[in-house]
Amino acid sequence: MKIALLGYGKMGKAIEKIAIERGHQIVLKTNSSTLFSPDDLYETDVAIEFSTPKNAVYNIMTCFEANVPVVVGTTGWYKDFKMISERCIKEERTLLHATNFSVGVNLFFEMNKRLAELMNPYPQYNVDIEEIHHTEKLDAPSGTAITLAEEVVNTLDLKKGWKNNKEVKENEVLITSKRLPNVPGTHVVKYDSKIDTIEITHTAKSREGFALGAVLGAEFTLKRKGLLTMKDVLFCFE
Repeated sequence: MKIALLGYGKMGKAIEKIAIERGHQIVLKTNSSTLFSPDDLYETDVAIEFSTPKNAVYNIMTCFEANVPVVVGTTGWYKDFKMISERCIKEERTLLHATNFSVGVNLFFEMNKRLAELMNPYPQYNVDIEEIHHTEKLDAPSGTAITLAEEVVNTLDLKKGWKNNKEVKENEVLITSKRLPNVPGTHVVKYDSKIDTIEITHTAKSREGFALGAVLGAEFTLKRKGLLTMKDVLFCFE
């Protein structure tokens, strides 16, 4: 498989290492100052996009123009998701998007959903979320924390929304974001009552898990069309 890396920072380099180990070839590397066009993707089987929120939309659109499947791990661009998803479906393109490509995190998402279902009949437990990332992460809260919070809000009858690092009402979920040096990523979902606390935690030990998931996602997109997620990658057994 010939891969274009759209974003060649620390994640891009980690993806490159995993991809080569799995027998793939990197045919293009770009960064935030690199201008590229659909013609530059003519040798590409799939693009993996880990750039910045500012560049992500342009990169996705360029892949659509070249009819190249694109795997997007950048977060912070989802305000444009409706427009991009509509174009993807209309033009029969391929977009695999995820707020986190780690296999472990995506299993954690499923645990979070199930725990919320179990906790729904017990409103004496209040839920909040904490996320800790490295100081170079540009967006807050993390896309992973947003995914966790939105699943909680969609499941718990009491909760109607979430806020980040602000005072919340009883019907809102607090997401606390912290930025510390050299932290790949930690997420904690905590249900707290007067008598006890229940927590589930995912702690990343390195970027390798995210990189492997992105490459697995890229492999999955070949010969598939439409909007895809890591749930398709992990739980599609066709």
